[in-house]
Amino acid sequence: MNKNTQKKLWIGLLILAVLTPIGLLAQGTAFGEWGSGELQQTLGYVPAGIKSGETLWQAIFSGYSMPGFGNSFLHSSIGYILSAVIGIALIYTATLTLGKIIAKREEEQRNENP
Repeated sequence: MNKNTQKKLWIGLLILAVLTPIGLLAQGTAFGEWGSGELQQTLGYVPAGIKSGETLWQAIFSGYSMPGFGNSFLHSSIGYILSAVIGIALIYTATLTLGKIIAKREEEQRNENP
C-alpha cells in the first residue's frame, strides 16, 4: 500500500472516530448493545449465553464514559472518541503483530524448503 493511500485511510479512521458521538443524539440503545434487561423487555426472555456472558468481564469505559467525568454531552463525547481511538490502536497493534508473526513463519518455511 502506498503512502498516499495509507494517509487517506488514517484520515478516514480519524474522521469516523470524531463522528462517533453522533450516536449520543439517538434515542434508545445502539443496535446490538442490549443488556439482559433490554432483551427481557423486548423478547420476553434472555438467552442463556447472554446471561452467562454478561459477568465474564467489566468494560474499562462502561457505557463509553470515563471515571470522574460528568454525564454532559461533551464529557460523553470525549469518552466515545477515546474509546474509538483506543479501539483503533488495539486493532492496529494486533493486526501489525499478527502480520509480523505470519511473515516470520513464512520466511522460516521458505528457508527450510529452498
